[in-house]
Amino acid sequence: MTVFHPEALTGKHILVTGATGGIGLETAKLAAVSGAHVTITGRNEEKLDRIEKEIAELNPVGTIASVRCDLTIEQDRHDLIRKAVKTSGPITGLVNSAGTAGGNTVKDLSEDDVRSIMELNFTSTLLLTQLVYRQMIELDKGAIVNVSSLSGLRGTYGNSAYSASKFALTGFTQSFAVEAIEDNIRVNAVCPGFVNTEMARGAFQRKADRNGRSYEEEKKAIEKGLPSGRLTEPEEVARTILFLLTDAAGNIIGESVKISGGSVMR
Repeated sequence: MTVFHPEALTGKHILVTGATGGIGLETAKLAAVSGAHVTITGRNEEKLDRIEKEIAELNPVGTIASVRCDLTIEQDRHDLIRKAVKTSGPITGLVNSAGTAGGNTVKDLSEDDVRSIMELNFTSTLLLTQLVYRQMIELDKGAIVNVSSLSGLRGTYGNSAYSASKFALTGFTQSFAVEAIEDNIRVNAVCPGFVNTEMARGAFQRKADRNGRSYEEEKKAIEKGLPSGRLTEPEEVARTILFLLTDAAGNIIGESVKISGGSVMR
């Protein structure tokens, strides 16, 4: 489905973290076909190389680069920005799509689980954003989109650590947005619910195990509980992200855009 003009992001440089996952991958591809220079990052170098070649075929005009990076490591974050800017120029758009699921009920959570979930979903995201933001200030323009979750808007059973990390990301989005707009930089978040990705499939399996169901039974129960009757596709989240990166979203600031299949309407 073609939604955006092939020059919607011409001249922009979009950095997408978590680009080896469903939402990050689709966002990077859509940014490329919309004319942007795209830098993708993740921890799996083999996947990154394959995805870089795939995306390069979609955009014969813009540069496509991949940089392996562990966002929880300070030097990796600095190297990522340096390499991205050297290859494709100043970063004008940042999509914070890297993240992890997991967790358990509070009584069964390990300290390592809590720390790792918070570190990747929130702390390292904030610290990478800080580096990009300082560079965007010099440009007096930019757009940042954080991939949060419906779990960053309401809690659910057995989801305390993940939900806490996404609530933190949503709160960061809102507070940072009122600071960044002073520098003509827009900050927003998307909050998808159940998305048809590998991460979500893992969450379905954990929920199925808790409920004594098969994976397929759990998936059908989840879909039945959604007014739309289906999961969200990664491409649908990517299109929302891309809109927020474009100038068409010029006065959308600090929002948490829900993509819930009708399950959350507040």
